[in-house]
Amino acid sequence: MTVPPQQPPGGWQPPQPYGQQPGYPGAQPPQQPYGQPPPSPYGQPPGYQQPHYPHQPHYPHQPPQYPPPQPMPVTKRIPEDQPFIVRHSVRKRVLLFGGVGGGIAILFGCLVGVASQELLVALGTFGFFVVIFGLVFGLQLWLLASGGPVLAMGPAGLWIKTRPTRGQAIWLPWEAIERVYPRRWSFDKMLCVKPRDPRTGGNLGAFTAFDSSVQQLVFGTGFTAPLNFADRPEAEIVGAVAHFSGGRVHVS
Repeated sequence: MTVPPQQPPGGWQPPQPYGQQPGYPGAQPPQQPYGQPPPSPYGQPPGYQQPHYPHQPHYPHQPPQYPPPQPMPVTKRIPEDQPFIVRHSVRKRVLLFGGVGGGIAILFGCLVGVASQELLVALGTFGFFVVIFGLVFGLQLWLLASGGPVLAMGPAGLWIKTRPTRGQAIWLPWEAIERVYPRRWSFDKMLCVKPRDPRTGGNLGAFTAFDSSVQQLVFGTGFTAPLNFADRPEAEIVGAVAHFSGGRVHVS
C-alpha cells in the first residue's frame, strides 16, 4: 500500500523562488542581484576635508644635478710614458718674441739717439732694452721649458697642465670631457679642454684657481694647451685627440 506524502502545515503552497524556503531556520529574504552596494566601512570621518595641494610649476630646463665631484689624479709633472706627448717649442718662441723685442729695442734706441744727437746714447739705450727684455723673456722661457710636457694623451684619457708655466697637471679620462676645441689668443692658438663637471679642478690651490678663472673668461674653460707654440703641428695634435678619444669626446 502506497503512503501519500505528508503536506506541510497549512496545506499545499506554490513553489518559492530560488533560495532558501520560508519557515526554515536561517532563511534570508531574497537579495536583488544588482541592488545598491552597502555603505563602505572605510569612509571619510565626519568633518574631514580633502586637503588642497597648490599646483607645482613645471620647469622644463632644470640645471643638471652633478654628483659629488670625484678628485682627479694630480701630479707636478706630466708623465712621459704616454703614447702622445706635446711640449713647448722654445725655438718658435725665440724666433717670434726675440724679433719683437729686438725691434722694440731698435726703435727706442733710434728715438733716443735722434733726440740726443749722439751715437753712444743710442747704442746704450738699445743695449739697455735688449738686456731687460732678454732677462724677462729668458726667465719666461726657462719656466716654460723646465715644466715638462704641456699635454699627453692615451686611450684612457689625457694629462693637461693646470697653469701655463710650472704648475701642476691633472688627469682627465675621456668620459669626463665634454668638448675639445681650438681658440685663438693673441699670437698663440690654444687647445681648450672642457670637462663635463664645471667643478673639476676646483681644489687645486689659490694660484691655480686664479689662473683658471682668467682662462674661463677668455677660453670658456680652465684647461688649455698651446697649439702654435707646441713642438707638434696643430693638425697632428687635434687628430691625436680624435684618435685616442674614439668618439667619446666632441672635437671641433
